[in-house]
Amino acid sequence: MALRIDSEPRQSFFAAFDLRGTAQTGELSLFSPLGSTLAKMVWAPGKAEMSWNGQSRRFESIDALTREATGTELPIASLFRWLSGLPDDAGGWSADLSQLPDGKLVARRNSPAPAVEMRLILD
Repeated sequence: MALRIDSEPRQSFFAAFDLRGTAQTGELSLFSPLGSTLAKMVWAPGKAEMSWNGQSRRFESIDALTREATGTELPIASLFRWLSGLPDDAGGWSADLSQLPDGKLVARRNSPAPAVEMRLILD
């Protein structure tokens, strides 16, 4: 997973990931290039939790959690639809699904600012 946020200053994030569950109840783990766990995000209706470096923090929603973790809300519900091959342009995000059969997904949000690009390579 690569995430680029065109804020001032520009932010970039790269990690291996494991996504499980559904948009309503799920888990996203992020890993360093060497395989150690960087963070684990778990969500269910009305709550979300992120664990990292032996610490844990609760949030009221997955949107609040991703905003805190990355600086922008990530389209988790849309991500599950995109990975199923279904188009979804919710919240200003759009995805190029043309390379999904090859294990690649690129999603972009141009509005609201700042622009964000998320690239996924699936195995």
